[in-house]
Amino acid sequence: MSPIRTQWTRLIRFIAAETAQVHIGQPVDPKLDVGLAAWNKQTIKAFEISGSALDPTAQVTNNILTVKELLSPLSREELKIVRCLGLNYSDHAAEAGLAKPAAPILFYKPLASIIGPNAPIFIPKVAQPVSEHLSDYEVELTIVIGKTAKNVSEADALDFVLGYTGANDVSFRKHQMTTSQWGFSKGFDNTTPIGPCIVSNNAIPDPQVLPLKCTLNGKVLQDGTTLDQIFNVRQTIAFLSQATTLEPGSVILTGTPKGVGFAMKPAVFLKNGDDVRVYVGNGIGTLVNPVIEEGQRAKL
Repeated sequence: MSPIRTQWTRLIRFIAAETAQVHIGQPVDPKLDVGLAAWNKQTIKAFEISGSALDPTAQVTNNILTVKELLSPLSREELKIVRCLGLNYSDHAAEAGLAKPAAPILFYKPLASIIGPNAPIFIPKVAQPVSEHLSDYEVELTIVIGKTAKNVSEADALDFVLGYTGANDVSFRKHQMTTSQWGFSKGFDNTTPIGPCIVSNNAIPDPQVLPLKCTLNGKVLQDGTTLDQIFNVRQTIAFLSQATTLEPGSVILTGTPKGVGFAMKPAVFLKNGDDVRVYVGNGIGTLVNPVIEEGQRAKL
């Protein structure tokens, strides 16, 4: 099995100023953090990509477009399934006072939970007051599957990866702790940002050396590395593909390092008007999202 080879290195999805339509493209500036640039309303230029995000043969053209609005790199229609690992970092397990799991702890997210860069994280009334329900942040490396994978070995696992992006696995701890099933507490509508871009697997040959950070209102609360994963990317893909088909467009959130809010004393929680940012290195960049509580005036 050979790895997927894309012509693009970094892929963004956006509404273009020139057409008012949705396009995919590669940022002209290879070093630009497109997430921060979009939040700061900087001009972002991109070479249009002809084809779809999930088509490895998609071509980078010479046509340059201006980003009017940066979107999640995959639309909800392109996403096949969102699978997630919990308690997958040694330091996070330690801060939670829990033993390292013997096998991956898994849950699903509904597609309606997915949002993109700059979009508000929406805290519903069922998760208020936030001081009681403990709405929380989690920076996560996210795998994007690029070709059909089933019964994949660890040795071949990376050959099925289209690329990597970032995510904020926003969680509501009161709901999470009342049941052994985490999907509900981590799956409310419009609560899970993904992006800001997909970096090709060709540009990240080793996904276990990526830095991760989460910043809340300017303060760094998570600062880790994927090296601390209990089940690494290869192991995760091999485990999830056992007797199970992972279609192109499947994404896998791989867990979060230490520094989550509910483990702090006193606890830290997301609230109306907050600015939460998650960063993944090697070109993936920063997801910036404001927080809105249902029924309160937005502070954007």
